[in-house]
Amino acid sequence: MTFSLSQRSIKALEGVHPDMVKVVKRAIEISKTDFLVVEGLRTLAKQKEYFAKGKSKTMRSRHLTGHAVDLCPILDTDGDGDTELSWNAKDFGPIAKAMLQAAKELNVLVEWGGAWTSFVDMPHFQLPWKQYP
Repeated sequence: MTFSLSQRSIKALEGVHPDMVKVVKRAIEISKTDFLVVEGLRTLAKQKEYFAKGKSKTMRSRHLTGHAVDLCPILDTDGDGDTELSWNAKDFGPIAKAMLQAAKELNVLVEWGGAWTSFVDMPHFQLPWKQYP
């Protein structure tokens, strides 16, 4: 099955760095799991809110500059044909695989928050600081 980005996902990519947009668009084509772009570019006010609630551990988020996206799997968890977002950590693997494969194909370096050790952030993908200051 081939997936495509929803209008909501396309809107969420507005203001995101073109290299990240290319990776997300390629990833949805090769992903074994459908996904939603939950958030891309983030306002400082929204970052402050997330930081205060503990949803983010930094005020230097790559979302503030359009260098990051949060993706979420869309699954039919009970087999009734109705899909819903899954925040279960195990469901992010196929998306990460597609994102990292797409990044490799496009020669774009991407970091996955699910591979971090200090603060695991399964939905988060970002362009590295070193290559994208």
